[in-house]
Amino acid sequence: MSAVLPISARRAGLVLLGMVLVVGSFATAGPRAALLMLVGLGLGLVLEGLRFGFAGPWRVMVTERDGRGLLAQFLAIGLTALVAFPLLATFPEELTGAHAPVGVAMIAFAFVFGAMMQIVMGCGSGTLVNAGSGNLLALVALFGFIAGSFFGTLHLPWWTGLGSLPVYTLQGLFGNGAGLGVTLFGLAGLSTLVYSRSAPEKRRIPRRLWLAAVLIAALALLNLVIAGQSWGVVYGLGLWGAKFAQAAGMDVAASTFWSSSGHAVRLQQSVLTDVTSLTNIGLLAGAFLAMRWKPSPDPQVAALSATSWGLVLLAGVIMGYSARVALGCNVGAFFSGVSTGSLHGWVWFVAAFAGSYAGLQLRPRLMRAAAVSRGMATGGQGS
Repeated sequence: MSAVLPISARRAGLVLLGMVLVVGSFATAGPRAALLMLVGLGLGLVLEGLRFGFAGPWRVMVTERDGRGLLAQFLAIGLTALVAFPLLATFPEELTGAHAPVGVAMIAFAFVFGAMMQIVMGCGSGTLVNAGSGNLLALVALFGFIAGSFFGTLHLPWWTGLGSLPVYTLQGLFGNGAGLGVTLFGLAGLSTLVYSRSAPEKRRIPRRLWLAAVLIAALALLNLVIAGQSWGVVYGLGLWGAKFAQAAGMDVAASTFWSSSGHAVRLQQSVLTDVTSLTNIGLLAGAFLAMRWKPSPDPQVAALSATSWGLVLLAGVIMGYSARVALGCNVGAFFSGVSTGSLHGWVWFVAAFAGSYAGLQLRPRLMRAAAVSRGMATGGQGS
């Protein structure tokens, strides 16, 4: 009969693991890497521990008229914007917002991304969190996302060549103060709409989501200051895919995307020198720590048909590809885009939410599951 590790010993091991990641990052890439690993760990702890997510709240708003998670998202974005706008205006050379152009391919693939994230029940950050917490379904989707994001980099120049507007920001259109006002007004308008459409008993944001929104905003701002750029997910996953492809013998550096100076350097360096990879790794580890910290971690059991497993992997590939072509996911495009004034972030949200609705109608016809893991199937806020 195997001995069960005491809770105190298990938790001490978890603390040690977190320390090893931070110290290892410091030893490998310096103090900034260690700080970003801490930010990533914090994000994972908050997203998993307080069950704050992106795909889940979009889903339950449609299926259950539960707007609480979506309202918490708007709150977190607004809090981030309140500080990010002045920071970007004060340090324009040192800090970069998540600003991107609006284009034909961007809109189309934001829609596709929204649909696919409901097929796998998780967006980019949600897939990382669910995989980190031990969800096998999410891990399969994550492998697909990594591959798809890399494939997207190979074709991105062609897609962007289909036509796009210049990069528009609300700061550029209205000025810094007025741009912030327009952002907050837009978030307030969306919040009013969601509140009015929610069931009466599902309008009040619970305390854990209030706390999560504040913490996510604080961590996103720390990421902006430490990394010099907004919180993102997709680039790091695409870089991991590129490194896998390069290790397999592919001449990745010959592609248009990876031959440009900045990308070529990252391709040759350790992933611990890439700011997005650092927070992604930290997010994975933070979710693992939060799940294993519980006295009785929830079982992560999935029983799907072979066809359904294949669909999850394929949906992950499509999701990663579409996130790259759409210039971001719920984090990089929506959260960071809107909170730093990018018009692209607002357009992305509309297209992706429409796609999410379509994906919710499509999923029951595709997935036949005997049982799925908690994080991917319950419609909770953590995915």
